[in-house]
Amino acid sequence: VSFPSPECRDLIGSGRDRKPNALVQVAVIDPREQFLVSHACTEIVEGSRDPLFLTGVTFPPEYPASPETLVKLTVYDVRDKARDNVSKPLSVSFLGSATFSVSDLLRSKDDQLTLNLRSSDGVLAVGTVLVSRVNMGEMEEGDMDHITADVQQAQKSRSPPDVSASTNAFFKNPVCKVYKFQTVDSKWMLVREQMEECTLSFSIPRQLLHLYIQEDMRRIQELSDLGELSPHWDNLRKEVIARYGQVIAVYQETLAELNKITGPSFKPSCSKAQRYLEFIPINLHTQRMRVTCPRQTDAFYDVITVGAPAAHFQGFKGGGLQRLLSRHEAEKKSTAYQCIYYSPEHTAKAQEVLHSVGHLQPLISGLADQLLQAAQQHSMAGLREALKTLAGKTEQFVHALKDELVKSALLALHAAQPGYVTKNQNQTLEDGQAPLKNQDSIPCHKEYDEEEWDRVWADVAKSLNCVIAMVDKLQEQEPININQEQPIPKQVLADVITSHNPEGDWREQLCPLLVRLKECVAEVVVRARRAMTFVLLQEAACSIPQGLFLKQRRDVVFSQALAALACGFVMRLYAGMEDKGFLRQLHLVGLVAQFESLLSTYSEEIGMLEDMEVGISDLHRVVFKITQAKTDDPCDLQPLVIGRRDHYTVEVPLPRLAFQTLPHEIKEGKALQVYPVLFNVGINEQQTIADRFGDISLQERINQRNFEILDSYYKSLRDKVPSECNFQTQMDLKDLLGTLGQNVVTKKRKNVEILWLAGTICRRLNGIRFTSCKSAKDRTSMSVTLEQCALLRDEHQLNKDYFIRALDCMRREGCRIENVQKNIKCRKYAFNMLQLMAFPKIYRPPEGTYGKVDS
Repeated sequence: VSFPSPECRDLIGSGRDRKPNALVQVAVIDPREQFLVSHACTEIVEGSRDPLFLTGVTFPPEYPASPETLVKLTVYDVRDKARDNVSKPLSVSFLGSATFSVSDLLRSKDDQLTLNLRSSDGVLAVGTVLVSRVNMGEMEEGDMDHITADVQQAQKSRSPPDVSASTNAFFKNPVCKVYKFQTVDSKWMLVREQMEECTLSFSIPRQLLHLYIQEDMRRIQELSDLGELSPHWDNLRKEVIARYGQVIAVYQETLAELNKITGPSFKPSCSKAQRYLEFIPINLHTQRMRVTCPRQTDAFYDVITVGAPAAHFQGFKGGGLQRLLSRHEAEKKSTAYQCIYYSPEHTAKAQEVLHSVGHLQPLISGLADQLLQAAQQHSMAGLREALKTLAGKTEQFVHALKDELVKSALLALHAAQPGYVTKNQNQTLEDGQAPLKNQDSIPCHKEYDEEEWDRVWADVAKSLNCVIAMVDKLQEQEPININQEQPIPKQVLADVITSHNPEGDWREQLCPLLVRLKECVAEVVVRARRAMTFVLLQEAACSIPQGLFLKQRRDVVFSQALAALACGFVMRLYAGMEDKGFLRQLHLVGLVAQFESLLSTYSEEIGMLEDMEVGISDLHRVVFKITQAKTDDPCDLQPLVIGRRDHYTVEVPLPRLAFQTLPHEIKEGKALQVYPVLFNVGINEQQTIADRFGDISLQERINQRNFEILDSYYKSLRDKVPSECNFQTQMDLKDLLGTLGQNVVTKKRKNVEILWLAGTICRRLNGIRFTSCKSAKDRTSMSVTLEQCALLRDEHQLNKDYFIRALDCMRREGCRIENVQKNIKCRKYAFNMLQLMAFPKIYRPPEGTYGKVDS
């Protein structure tokens, strides 16, 4: 039950000739507990004796509305719009109050009550208040009294039966606000905001920390397995292992502290620099606006708000990740005298080879066993099927190792072992001089038998060819059944096989060949693993200690970014479960995830933006897969993260009934791509300084680069997705992209049109929308409320006379001011007058809702 937009009639202000500035405060009285709880407050309607309020009231879970629940409405005349920290009006005059029960409203004629105001002593006062019972749902033309069906029921009617309830596994502690706004044709639309916390704020970082620890422990084991090394390299290895051990200890301590946390499912902005919470995204919330209009299907608009992914605990004195990584790469080249320099591309290739051989070796072994099993059953069809798969995986294995990096790393590893003497060292020893310990001692690869690796590597292919030849031979020996309808008796088949195969059965002939194949693969794996581990040793040795610090920083930023992305993906997936076009787009191309940032390019915030740029870019390493949950229990619906730093998969379990409605490709486990893009426009006073005296090249480069990604995604979508998908029937995306492309190269201060265009394009592409500033609290609130009102104007014909009033209403009484309250225990946006003067006018909050606060 909810009653949006109470109305008052015949109010008289505190002065005879003065029309009141009316405000209604709502309190709930639980008859069982017999105490009054301040619950909500409308906006202020200035200078009206018959005010119509836009802000409505809903009953949240902590105050469930039962028929016995009493509601008290108190009407004030506000002479000063400034407010204190608990939203109690200052300088007000009491005009009267009215009390009613929910059962009174339910039984009322036409779902409407007209209540007389009474003074504090119960005497009738001048004026009345009208309350209507309204639920979100279908709306008949022009009549708010005919709105039926609760929001939960409306959602269930358009989704599989178990989907709506399943979202309770992720989204907690909802805050709801309801408004009634007038359209251009004098009809009324009903708008509901709902903001929720997301449990993935903590569960995703916990899983990532566990994976980080496992990966680093494996790296320590791989370094130990390199065998005996010369003193120089052995000392480097010991130092690297010690550093990894320190990182593991820190991560284990952080994970232990996170596992102790209970309570809210979000990290407040005031905790952004706490060490044990550095992996947790700041102030992550979902926000959904639902719009019900006459003669239209209900519309939903979702956005995820989150503080900029950044390493606040580590600080920004030296800049953020983008700058630090570039500087570190240059320093590595200049200090590589004690190790062999490998480029980031070589390091990434080494990690890829390690993953490939680790993944493919057990597959090849298992397929070899399947081939033997088919041979034992004398199934030629089974043999052919198993051989086809085995050949494919073995060829993939060989191709993964066909890289000069593996060969050169083996040579370098050989030279790093005790007793190896380079040509330079030979010459030095002959002259009686001590050998040099610098880059001159890097081995001359010509002294190493380069053909040895080629022979070992080629043995895998030769072994596979022997297996293929044997299967071909066995097929030639197989008896031909002319009458396909009459199967050959088993005894006859056995006699024929024995007569054609005097050396034994199929298994006995294949077994030694497959054993040899496994041995060759194992030998290659050992060599390749040691060679690639040696490459990673060089990378770590050249990076000590700064490199591992940067890795920690990158881990922190990525953890925050992935938690936000997983939240957005889950929300978008559940919202689109019945949209066949969306699901087709999801598996054919993937989704765009558009991050809107309001950070400035000045002082500490430029470091945050540099962190955020790398964190969002790293999300390209993530894919999603949809699985069927074991049960519908909330614990079995939680997303699972698997993988390693250079590639993660997030598995999202769905309830059985929901999973069965998915396209075949998704049910088969196809990897679903996400294309993250970041657009930034600073709007505060620091950006004013940067625009006039500083450097905004970072913002320009980010916007231009991410426009190219977005444009490429659109072209791929246009080419691959059938024409019946929704995005192609909407406004011409090509024109929107063209306008965005022009804006990102235009020199214009605080060009917020970039953000509006990017957001519009994202929605029309069925994408996931994110909005960020430093804490996702103040600037983010201004942006989200502006976007919501713009959507009401552009998509639902909001009356232009109501635009600013609706905007102020959402900012003063909506979900975003509740977000501020949750974060800093104060209902004031943290803006000072200097900041407000620097803001574009449309981003300024209403009077009385801002001030200097500790955030």
